[in-house]
Amino acid sequence: MNTYQPLNCDLHDYLEIACLRGYRLDVELKDGARLQAKALTTRTASSKEEFLCLETADGQQEVRLDQLLAITPLDANAQFGRVVFSESVCTF
Repeated sequence: MNTYQPLNCDLHDYLEIACLRGYRLDVELKDGARLQAKALTTRTASSKEEFLCLETADGQQEVRLDQLLAITPLDANAQFGRVVFSESVCTF
């Protein structure tokens, strides 16, 4: 996999909401893959790579955040709709 590119800071808010509320998501990846899963939490590895932890029908799975193309909540009362992730980065 290529060098990790951090997400735009604003996009982290959507992931945090999805995890806090336990939303079921339609997750679209940049490689064209798609999965439906429940958002659990995010995780930062010692290498500073960030991951979205998901519960799928096949068990838990982690997706590196810079591999996300978009997420769409499947819950009827979700606080947001489809969110498209971009190449912009969060710098501190």
